[in-house]
Amino acid sequence: MAPLVFVSSWLAPFPRHHSRLCSLSGGRQYSSGRQFSASSSVRSSPTPPLSSFYRGNARSLVCSSSSSSSSSSSSSSSVAVKKEKKGNGGSGNNKKGNGGNGGKKGGGGGKSAEMQVTPRSEDFSQWYLDVIRDAELASYGPVRGTMVIRPYGFALWESLQTYLDRRFKETGHSNAYFPQLIPYSFITKEASHIEGFSPELALVTHGGGKELEEPLVVRPTSETIVNHMFSQWIQSYRDLPLLVNQWANVHRWEMRTRPFVRTLEFLWQEGHTAHATKEEAQEEAMKMIGVYAEFAENVAGMPVVVGRKSRVERFAGADDTYTIEAMMGDGRALQAGTSHDLGQNFARAFDTTFLAASGESAHVWQTSWGVSTRMVGGIIMTHGDDKGLRLPPRMAPIQVVVVPIYKGDDEREAVEAYARDITDRLKGAGSIFHDAPLRVELDDREALRPGFKFNHWELRGVPIRIEVGPKDLEKGACVVARRDQGKEGKQFGVMVDDSLPGIVAERLQEVQDSLLAAAREFRDGNIVDVSTYDELKEVVEAGKWARGPWAGSDEEEKQIKDETGATLRCFPFDADNSSAKSCFYSGRDDAEIAIFSKSY
Repeated sequence: MAPLVFVSSWLAPFPRHHSRLCSLSGGRQYSSGRQFSASSSVRSSPTPPLSSFYRGNARSLVCSSSSSSSSSSSSSSSVAVKKEKKGNGGSGNNKKGNGGNGGKKGGGGGKSAEMQVTPRSEDFSQWYLDVIRDAELASYGPVRGTMVIRPYGFALWESLQTYLDRRFKETGHSNAYFPQLIPYSFITKEASHIEGFSPELALVTHGGGKELEEPLVVRPTSETIVNHMFSQWIQSYRDLPLLVNQWANVHRWEMRTRPFVRTLEFLWQEGHTAHATKEEAQEEAMKMIGVYAEFAENVAGMPVVVGRKSRVERFAGADDTYTIEAMMGDGRALQAGTSHDLGQNFARAFDTTFLAASGESAHVWQTSWGVSTRMVGGIIMTHGDDKGLRLPPRMAPIQVVVVPIYKGDDEREAVEAYARDITDRLKGAGSIFHDAPLRVELDDREALRPGFKFNHWELRGVPIRIEVGPKDLEKGACVVARRDQGKEGKQFGVMVDDSLPGIVAERLQEVQDSLLAAAREFRDGNIVDVSTYDELKEVVEAGKWARGPWAGSDEEEKQIKDETGATLRCFPFDADNSSAKSCFYSGRDDAEIAIFSKSY
């Protein structure tokens, strides 16, 4: 069976190469060196239970791929294996073998049993990659620029899905699914769309052992194929508004990639709507950017600036693009979600019309909007610290971990039974935290020190840790520790009775509020008002956001990007434009307040 061939950037003419040749972005060609077939031998091993992915296996692989697997001559993928040491010596620098939870032979699990996370202040980029690796959120895929989302990382995406899917349905939208392969001729119908996306396209030129009559685009976004179907589904005003959403993967041939933030393939949702009037479409686009802002702040704990994109930065094919911009821990901006007012651009290209109540034929007015797995990257970079993740409780796959502490087998049975009772009590408390049950994990792993377990769950950002030992058992109490406050966040002597679930729910809300407040304080303290171009350059150089009056041309905006690396992130909706005088760059009047910064 001949493989599919992915081609990027070279749109016409299409090279007629053998199916083993792949043409990548920029027209560079690489021989695959091998073909994959159904008869290939693949060795498999038993799949561990899901809980083992949350807790971390004793042995895990950390992959760093520096080139595409399609290039056998230049591929250099290195794999480092980390493994806990066994025996009386424990792990890391721990030379004693009798201090662990498992008794005299228990040794394992010191701080060095897990790979050390680079401090954020030392190297933010490496810190980010370390956290993703050690918290087991994702691994590099075999093809350069791809990633494998591991169960713990996918659980974060599921938290986003659960909330947004409910909100989409509450606002009248229904889920659908459109094909991943799109005829190339569809992409070319809307001029600005093809111009904006052509460098990022991946094309399939062969299938079934033959060259295709028309190349197929691997979905970069779905406006074109959605309109092809809308033109068949919509006949009259009675069919409007048409409100659909799809959860899907998309491919964009990015040259500079970063896990979760920018990869060749990523997960997202994309909403597509059609309306009878321009006003209805504009209202829809504004409503959905509001839903994204609501999720970012109330669930992800990530404060955002909501605003309108400039002509240079808006979506290819849109009349207007609205955005939520978040500040990461290094001061860079992250475009965390967008909503587009498409006007009638795609409707005219695909002749998507309807019969109005007046009896006249008219083109529909449309919107599209989406968020992706880059939101997961945003949560990491907004809240994380030197110990690893700090997850907002509403996003956290595990909200509470219960850790029993004992010295030997004589204490173990009673303390573990007590910890199990606390776990069951919390799980059985009903929907007490934002109309959902508490997500609780009991860490009863043997042969691991309490300190190792504490570090393990801190790295994974679990918001609340409950510690119980023999003295707590005697008192009928426990210790409740907050991840966001370190040692100061410990509350001793919390009684284990019917009040415990409510107390835990209160602490979770405190963590949720605290993370949002800290992120907002950091953001607001790093936005600087400017009135001259020199001031903007100084602010950007310092790694902050520059806010000032702007009335420059598209070319002048691009020039600022070339000279400073900063882009115009948005014109904030909540800005007081009455205070804006002349543009700090061009000197023109009628300026709007805009934010410039470096970004991901």
